[in-house]
Amino acid sequence: MKLHAIEAGNFKLDGGAMFGVVPKTLWNKTNPADANNLIDIAARCLLIEDGDRLILIDTGMGNKQSEKFFGYYNLWGDFSLNRSLKEKGFAPEDITDVFLTHLHFDHSGGAVSWNKDRTGYEPTFKNARYWSNKNHWEWATKPNAREKASFLSENILPIQEAGQLHFIEHPSTDFKTESELGFGIYFVDGHTEKQMIPHIEYKGQTIVFCADLLATAGHLPLPYVMGYDTRPLLTLGEKEKFLNQAADHNYLLFLEHDAHNPVITVQHTEKGVRLKEILALEDVLK
Repeated sequence: MKLHAIEAGNFKLDGGAMFGVVPKTLWNKTNPADANNLIDIAARCLLIEDGDRLILIDTGMGNKQSEKFFGYYNLWGDFSLNRSLKEKGFAPEDITDVFLTHLHFDHSGGAVSWNKDRTGYEPTFKNARYWSNKNHWEWATKPNAREKASFLSENILPIQEAGQLHFIEHPSTDFKTESELGFGIYFVDGHTEKQMIPHIEYKGQTIVFCADLLATAGHLPLPYVMGYDTRPLLTLGEKEKFLNQAADHNYLLFLEHDAHNPVITVQHTEKGVRLKEILALEDVLK
């Protein structure tokens, strides 16, 4: 098995929204805001090369939305999904599986692209099986008012229409459920219904793709919950359970949204689970 970080693009989000009820004087220490109160955010995906399978976890925002839409998110840097894949020696048609932790636009936007003449949409990865789960798919295709702006039909429905949609089973309340893709999944419901957190066994260690369960290293304290979460009190318990496991077993936490701290480890302290070490991608994925 080989793992590759795929940088799908950087953007900015309001720091207050990203930290909910936590005062700026606290979160600004770890995630400094600019003059507009915006903080740096990454869309860092993970590519798993395992035998004849090439599994892409999440896809970033993609590039099919309008200039007005992207203007809300202050794109910065020169990363893109296709460029990052090409730099690793792969093309979209090589991908065999696309695993979507959840269907918010900054995780699923790159999964679907304009067709050739820009009259409609088609899956970006024409040879891939796309993986969600039934509960989350229902949640995303019949969105509540709070999340409606995050679940864009053009990112979601073309997958099903192309016949490429597959569902991961959610069998129990076990901490980690083994999936058809060869890695474990922790199902969590605080951010959105049945978000899936992959746990990948790699060279004797567990790498966890944290998605929006732990957006950045600055979100380690339990009360530091995003304003975007639909069930923040549930997030508290899910984070506590997960972070205790991570500290107990020295998990490597792959942070999808932290633009400056790609991988971290954590440890138990008197204040709870806190940062232990920041690691470089090249050292973890070598």
